[in-house]
Amino acid sequence: MNPLLRHCFIAACFVPLMAQAEIPPTFQLDSTIQVRKDELTRLYITPTRIVSKYAGAQNNLIRHEDVLLKAGNGQAQMGQKDCCLMTSTENEKASILLDFGRELHGGLKLVMGTSSYRTPALVRIRFGESVGEANSQTNNEEWKVGYSTDDHAKRDILVEIPRDGMMEIGNTGFRFVRIDLLENNRTIALKEVSAILRYRDIPYLGSFESNDTLLNRIWDTGAYTVHLNMQEYLWDGIKRDRLVWLGDLHPELCTVTRVFGGNEVVARSMDLACQQYPLPRWMNGMSAYSMWYLINQHDWYQQTGDMNYLKQHADYIHGLIQLVSEKVDEDGQEHLSPSRFLDWPSSGNPRGVEAGYRALIIWAMQDASALSELLGKKEDAALCQDVIRRMKKIILPHNNLKQAAALMAIAGTMPAQKACEEVIAVGKGNEFSTFYGYYMLEALAKANEHATAMEIIRQFWGGMLAMGATTFWEDFNLQWMENAAPIDEPTPADKKDIHGDFGAYCYPGFRHSLCHGWASGPTAWLSDHVLGVKIVDPAKKQVSITPHLGDLKWVKGTYPTPWGVIKVSHKKQPDGKVSTSVQLPKGVQRVD
Repeated sequence: MNPLLRHCFIAACFVPLMAQAEIPPTFQLDSTIQVRKDELTRLYITPTRIVSKYAGAQNNLIRHEDVLLKAGNGQAQMGQKDCCLMTSTENEKASILLDFGRELHGGLKLVMGTSSYRTPALVRIRFGESVGEANSQTNNEEWKVGYSTDDHAKRDILVEIPRDGMMEIGNTGFRFVRIDLLENNRTIALKEVSAILRYRDIPYLGSFESNDTLLNRIWDTGAYTVHLNMQEYLWDGIKRDRLVWLGDLHPELCTVTRVFGGNEVVARSMDLACQQYPLPRWMNGMSAYSMWYLINQHDWYQQTGDMNYLKQHADYIHGLIQLVSEKVDEDGQEHLSPSRFLDWPSSGNPRGVEAGYRALIIWAMQDASALSELLGKKEDAALCQDVIRRMKKIILPHNNLKQAAALMAIAGTMPAQKACEEVIAVGKGNEFSTFYGYYMLEALAKANEHATAMEIIRQFWGGMLAMGATTFWEDFNLQWMENAAPIDEPTPADKKDIHGDFGAYCYPGFRHSLCHGWASGPTAWLSDHVLGVKIVDPAKKQVSITPHLGDLKWVKGTYPTPWGVIKVSHKKQPDGKVSTSVQLPKGVQRVD
């Protein structure tokens, strides 16, 4: 079953969706009016529960709140029948906190009955990815002083709402909504409070199922995390970082292609980045992210075989190779940029970052060389190999940084087994990161440590699920779980708020995004290494299937390719050997 249908809004998903409307003829005839169709779909989601309410000392300021948990028809009405009534007095004001069951992207629709006055009523709407955030005060200090919790998307809104009408409010990432009545001596009648889910209506072509329900949940959660970020472009976060970041895009690209196939949102996002950051500018203002652009282009071709798209980017790839070569001298010293960035949690280890950064350049040049060969640009391919030769004159130690060791293992500047034994596998999921954790898992696979990687996936990404996550987070640390309350309940006085009390760098406290596409790596990893499917040569339609079940008894799933969906199932026999059943699309050759 499509994982989207497994979530809290199952019933809503079975409501027939309207076909995309044609542009009205009047607009087609009037060339002065510019129009753009909305390519995304909307669903209205009913709350699953009432987390808390404030109904006053006499418990009479909120009545009939259970009607909000029933699906409505979206139509306003006169009167107060079948409405939740919220009342304020001179001294007390009602509030209610609703849970929509899972992280969503969109806004809120209020459908009203008859309020106590004809004039609009002033209310406060607070969206939250956690209960703590929905109950929190907004911090909108200047960047130099603090970090705005309303940055990129407004989550705390004062608005006047009509009676006998309806209103849509907000556009952000959220699971919880708190509504506060602000004026004295008012009663409002809420007929419906629905979340508006705005999403790309596409089928889940990839799938993963095993005898381990936790791994299944992790695969689904990574897929759903990226799905929410597949808006007009591929964002990194639906609450904050609603932008196209070329480094952050790589784990998302890997997840998208394993779940949805070659969806256009990836290519469109890379096109946009080239327009926003023409050479000689670095992607997103960071030289490391231009390296990720090359890796993205390589992996996009590998998964889609789209030679026409690659040719469209040939000039940019050529210019970027030239730019990098000019900034690496014969002694192996590189002068790409004074700034160094891998991911936020590695920032406190500059020596390790430097080692990882150099490995990233080598990896990017390896992929750029392969792209140049595909494009028939032999001189560019040779230049990439020469950059690699120069860069390998200086191989820095990983300085006990897991991010650096992972990149060095992938780039081949350090044996993968050595990288895993010395740092990556030490402490298992401790000092993992949601972004670079994917590359740590890839390094473990290179070292044939698949069982260890699966143990870490359960520990680290499973830890977020244990704390109430329904999407994966911008950052996470296993130590945060100690004496912390989950995100879906109010935090007791003797516990930490795992959302509000942690976070660092540009995401302290409630600014921290709890739906970040770069954290979806385990979904792609499980498809590639446990299901074991790999596209070997897209031009020749060649694939390999090499499963690694670890402690699993069985696993089955599907894997999208440009030629159709591969279906595989693996079962461990009593002697430990694995029996495999494979269905390949017509014309696809297995070469493992």
